[in-house]
Amino acid sequence: MLFKEYYQKEVAPVLKKDLKLENMFEVPKMKKVVINVGVGEAATDKKVLDRVVEDLSIISGQKAVITKARKSVSAFKIRKGLPIGAKVTLRGDRMYFFIEKLIKIVLPRIRDFRGISPRGADGRGNFNLGMTDQTLFPEIEYDKIDRIRGLQITIVTSAKNNSDLIALLTLLGFPFEEVKT
Repeated sequence: MLFKEYYQKEVAPVLKKDLKLENMFEVPKMKKVVINVGVGEAATDKKVLDRVVEDLSIISGQKAVITKARKSVSAFKIRKGLPIGAKVTLRGDRMYFFIEKLIKIVLPRIRDFRGISPRGADGRGNFNLGMTDQTLFPEIEYDKIDRIRGLQITIVTSAKNNSDLIALLTLLGFPFEEVKT
């Protein structure tokens, strides 16, 4: 069964019942997933950004877009308009495929993994997850990377608050760490 079908047939009805919602359209769902990599050394070496775009495209299955600095920061030697990172926005089937891969393949590969912190929720239905290593993704060949880089994954949902967001992600299979009381 595809992950999108799993959401529609298994997760959505349970969420509707648990959250006591009257209409199926009120059930929280994922809107998009944004994968972002910031590359500070791109200011001095232009080839670094090409490698990052290539890695990000391989991970997501979609061409990455180069992001540029919005304003100048003299302390970091960055000028406005200078390319400093890359990002990919996934929607639809690619989004569900990426989330399934993240839950079932990537997160179990993290060493000493104890779960995701629920503090990644921002109160508006978004969840931010930072990864310290792009080699956790099986598509990346360890011999071909020049440097280990981190990436940020933002999951944008239609949830109204943190409890609805955590309920959605838990039912999808995200392994949250145990809350100590």
